[in-house]
Amino acid sequence: MQKHSYKILNVLMLAFLVSCGGEEKSPTGSGESVAGTDDRIPISQEQFDQNNMKLDVMKEMQFPVMITTSGMIDVPPENRAVVSATMGGYIKRAPLLVGDRVRKGQLLVTIENPEFVALQQKYMEIHGQLSYLQAEYDRQQTMIDEKISSQKSFLKAQSDYKTAVATYNGLRKQLSMMNISTEQVEKGNISSVASIFAPIAGSITKVNVSKGTYVSPEVPIMEIINNDHIHLELSVFEKDIMNIKKGQMVEFKIPESSRETFKAQVHLVGTSIDQNRTIKVHAHLENEEKANFLTGMFVEANIITESTKKMALPTEAISIVDDQAYILVLDDKLDDQYYFKRMTVTTNGDYNEMTALENLSGDNLNRQFLTKGAFNLMGE
Repeated sequence: MQKHSYKILNVLMLAFLVSCGGEEKSPTGSGESVAGTDDRIPISQEQFDQNNMKLDVMKEMQFPVMITTSGMIDVPPENRAVVSATMGGYIKRAPLLVGDRVRKGQLLVTIENPEFVALQQKYMEIHGQLSYLQAEYDRQQTMIDEKISSQKSFLKAQSDYKTAVATYNGLRKQLSMMNISTEQVEKGNISSVASIFAPIAGSITKVNVSKGTYVSPEVPIMEIINNDHIHLELSVFEKDIMNIKKGQMVEFKIPESSRETFKAQVHLVGTSIDQNRTIKVHAHLENEEKANFLTGMFVEANIITESTKKMALPTEAISIVDDQAYILVLDDKLDDQYYFKRMTVTTNGDYNEMTALENLSGDNLNRQFLTKGAFNLMGE
């Protein structure tokens, strides 16, 4: 009997424990979860400061309307010189290399040719005959005035003298073009070498000869470029040219050598269309004396034709996730805790590290946004 009593007591205690375990329910007594649905991003003041985060409001700024083009650094025609020989000959001396700077009038090369000797010899002969021919012409002039000589003799003397003068002046000019001193030739100093001097100051950009090379007048010996005044030579497509005007601002970069943006101003707009349906636009640089460009450098440029006002945030405040742009707006701040909400936006152009935004309601224009550090939060 006592054993049965113990069994009944054990069964009752087990049933009581099971009953108590089965009655454990949610704090509400309904059995449903009370997990929150807050999708905001919390940031503590310490995190905010450590990551150098910043808050700011949207700002209205001018966004330019630009025409994108390309071109090169160039110089005016008077700042570029191609050096060639007046008469053919063999290079005797060529002391300069590409990159050397030269001053105007500096010796570039010397050329040797036996024909130079013959030219000077002929000049000396004509120079020696002039005195006699002039005296004969003057004598015949006097005799014809006194009706002593015939008209035929006078005309012959006149023709001989004027022909000699013309030949003398022609040879003198040729020798001058070859930089051979006629004064030295008249003294009997004949040279087989002609010198070529720099027509402008600048830097040598091409050297096409070496010592012993034969050059003819049509063969360029070297090229000199003066970079003291450089400009942009841009190619604008036909469809855009009607929007280009003198005085418009140009922003350009040298993509192969620098990320810096430089400024120029439209100076001339071409009046003819090239075969590739582009028009040349000539622009002058700002702060040209500080520029360190080389002729022929490729440039990428934007010509600003007008500007419009738009609401904008710093570009780093905008994150792109799955081709959608987002920004973080400050929803609340409680004690040392920030709460941000993610907001989708539509962008409408970038300029000077600012991005224009569209379709924003009036309420959002006055709210604060996370302008620095948003990218890290979006990626979490």
